[in-house]
Amino acid sequence: MARVGRAPAAAPRNPSLSERRLRLLFFGTPEFAVPTLERLCAGRHPVVAAVSQPDRPRGRGRRVSPSPVAATAERAGIPALRTERVGEADFVERLRALEPDLGIVVAFGQFLPRRVRELPRAGYLVNAHASLLPRHRGAAPIAHAILAGDRETGISVMRVEREMDGGPVAVVRRTPIGAEETAGELEARLAELAAAAIDEAVELVAASCVRWTAQDAARATLAPKLTPADARLDWSEPAEALARRVRALSPRPGAFTVLAGERLRILRARSLGGAAVDAPGTVRVDAEHAGTPLRIATGAGWLAPCVLQRAGGDPLDVEAFQRGRGLPDGARLGGPEADG
Repeated sequence: MARVGRAPAAAPRNPSLSERRLRLLFFGTPEFAVPTLERLCAGRHPVVAAVSQPDRPRGRGRRVSPSPVAATAERAGIPALRTERVGEADFVERLRALEPDLGIVVAFGQFLPRRVRELPRAGYLVNAHASLLPRHRGAAPIAHAILAGDRETGISVMRVEREMDGGPVAVVRRTPIGAEETAGELEARLAELAAAAIDEAVELVAASCVRWTAQDAARATLAPKLTPADARLDWSEPAEALARRVRALSPRPGAFTVLAGERLRILRARSLGGAAVDAPGTVRVDAEHAGTPLRIATGAGWLAPCVLQRAGGDPLDVEAFQRGRGLPDGARLGGPEADG
C-alpha cells in the first residue's frame, strides 16, 4: 500500500495587481474635498488618516468647530489630524508612522514640502485640481474659469511637485460650464467629479499602470486667490463681463456695488441686449416688465439683477427686493463706500 505523504506546501501567492490594497493618507480641508474622502472611505483601500487645517470659528455663531474634512473623518472613525504646518518635523514623523502607500490631496490649503510629498511608499502625492491643467493653476480655478468665459472645465489629477499645480497629469475629467451656472453650483459638480477622478487614479496606481503626462508650461494660465477688489462691479465693463463676474463670485463672497455709501450684493444676474443710453451704473425700473423689473446700464448693454442682498439682509429675488426697500429709478450705483 502506497504511503500517503503530506502534500507539498503551496507556494506563497502574490496578490494580483487588481487585488492590491493601498494605505491612503488624505489631505483636505473644505467641503469641496468631502465627496472624495467619503468615496475613498467606502472603497477597498484603507484610509489611514485625514489631515486638515486646525479647528476654526465657523458659521454665523463663529463657534470653533472642525473643518468639513475633519468632521467627515471623525464620523467615519478615521484619525483626523490637524496642523498649522504640515511640514513640522514632529508632525511628519506622525505621518510616517502611519506607513501610507499613497497620499491624496484635495483642497488642503497648505504648501506641501518635499519631505511630505515623498513620504508615502509610492514616493509621491496626487492632487485633484479643479481645472483642465495647465489652464488656471492656482487657488481659485473655478471662479477664474467663469470670469474668463470658458465653456468647459474639469478635474486634473496630477502629481504634487514643488511648482504650484505644475506636476504631470494622470487623469482628466471634463465637464461643460452652464451658461447661467454660478461658481457655487459648478463647485458642487466638480467636487463629485474630483471624487470619481481620484478613485480612477488610485486604481491605476494600485495596478502599477498609471501614466503621467507632463504639462505644457507655455500654455499655463494663473488663477490666484480672489481679493475684495475682484468682487466689486465696474459698471464701465460690458454687461456680459459683469454677468460672468456675478456668477464667478456667487455665493461667496458675492459681487457687489455701492449705493449711497451702502454695499449691495448682486448674487445672480443676466446680460441684456440693446444699447444702454444712460451713464454706466444708472438704474432703470420698469415695474410692469415681467421678469426684468430692474436693469442697470453698463459700458455695453444692460445688466438685469435677479437676486440681490443688502448689507445685513437676506438674499431676495428681484421682485421681492423691489417690493421692499428697492432701488429707485435713475439711481446711480458704484459710488464710494461709507467708512465703517
